[in-house]
Amino acid sequence: MTLKVMIVDDVMERAEVLQQALLRAGHAVVAYLPSTFDLHRQVAALKPDIVIIDTDSPDRDTLENLIVLTRDDPRPIVMFTHDGEGEKIRAATQAGVSAYVVDGMDGARIGPIIDAAVARFEQYHALKREFEEIEEKYADRKVIERAKGLLMKSRGYSEDEAYRALRKRAMENNSRLVEVARQLLAVADLIA
Repeated sequence: MTLKVMIVDDVMERAEVLQQALLRAGHAVVAYLPSTFDLHRQVAALKPDIVIIDTDSPDRDTLENLIVLTRDDPRPIVMFTHDGEGEKIRAATQAGVSAYVVDGMDGARIGPIIDAAVARFEQYHALKREFEEIEEKYADRKVIERAKGLLMKSRGYSEDEAYRALRKRAMENNSRLVEVARQLLAVADLIA
């Protein structure tokens, strides 16, 4: 699979070596940037599939720019560096780096490194989406439970009766159960 790659490297000779390795691996280099300054805007404009950063050591500005990119327009990020310090690795990973490769770039390994970074990125985002769905279902469940409690208290319904009343209203209005529960709680707040 051909990927559109953005290279970020402040050393032109290193970037050229990386570009040649990427071309040999069948990827297209869509941009070369000398720094991560304004990275999120460049990524938004050029839409690369992956960003590869080659740096001696990730500095604070680089990490902050990666955080903005990861928040606003996430995509796999590979970082080649000479800095194997554990704290830098943690900071880069928290900033959104999918693959942190110490001791430079080897052209023969570029394909597997990119594949691993893309796989890790996809796995992370699948888990994140699943977690967000679970959080949303839990929040919805809490709203429904509050609405049932309100009906039980105000109308003397049992828990099953309260649930059936909410469900009946949702079916009559062709709405989701949680929407009916929210409406009920909103009305109760108005008259309280």
